[in-house]
Amino acid sequence: MKFDSLNYDKIKKKYIKFINSQEVTSEPFRDKLGQLEKFYFPISEMIKDEFLKKKKTRVIGLTGGQGTGKSTISNILKIILKEAYGLETIIFSIDDFYKTLSEREKMSKKVNALFLTRGVPGTHDTKKLFSCIRSLKGYRFKKFKIPKFDKSIDDRLAKNKWQNVKKKTNIVIFEGWCVGARAQKKKDLINPINKLEKQNDKKRVWRERVNLELKNNYKKIFNLIDKLIFLRVPSFKYVLKWRLLQEKKLRISAKGNKTMSDKQIGNFIMYYERVTKHMLKILPKTADTVINIDYKHRLKSIKFN
Repeated sequence: MKFDSLNYDKIKKKYIKFINSQEVTSEPFRDKLGQLEKFYFPISEMIKDEFLKKKKTRVIGLTGGQGTGKSTISNILKIILKEAYGLETIIFSIDDFYKTLSEREKMSKKVNALFLTRGVPGTHDTKKLFSCIRSLKGYRFKKFKIPKFDKSIDDRLAKNKWQNVKKKTNIVIFEGWCVGARAQKKKDLINPINKLEKQNDKKRVWRERVNLELKNNYKKIFNLIDKLIFLRVPSFKYVLKWRLLQEKKLRISAKGNKTMSDKQIGNFIMYYERVTKHMLKILPKTADTVINIDYKHRLKSIKFN
């Protein structure tokens, strides 16, 4: 990919500034310019080409296990898409569509106690999410707001703190740990995958409901995605390792609000294990772009399917 020197320097300066702002002590980003050239530029070009096919709003799904760097990568792509191609880009996470704490409390009493914990399919407001993406892709644009969820208080923020969408956008980066996930076969739900399922979901009510949500409500949402990018981790154990790093960042920015201990995160990750492992099995074959991440948390290779 070739840019004039002025444009390249501008992109590089903004990219480096953003990357530096994301670094946590003892976890610096490595080979910054190399990753810009080998990964971020080719992905941005793919997104640009996807937009130019019809010159309509394109939704790019960005998915991968917790702590894989989805938010960081989303913001880097936004910088390049704007500076290199003049494409207006907005980013939002499936996490911002979690049901409120009150709604999850009701669901935990009505369906299964495990639904009190946010994360799995079934704990998002799928009607609101579907409506949001349809509005972004629609021909007739009207101003609207995208919800914001604060993990440190485990609840949705007040409407005056939601993201305002004031004009038609070219690119939507829709990121989240389970974006693009698909339902499992019913027989694959029989055996518990970890201690959480064995002790707290003996009758399979929780995992069967999660699977049903993926089969119906989430499939309808994910079908609106035009291109899916999958961040592939070496194995599930790295999800825990990198989620611990993510929580370290959250503790720095939470300003006294509640965060989780390492033990709590270990328990929390068990909620995500089944769907994450299924995604690791199927998405390398079905995602449009697969980025392999090595055990040191570095982008290792890229494949366009």
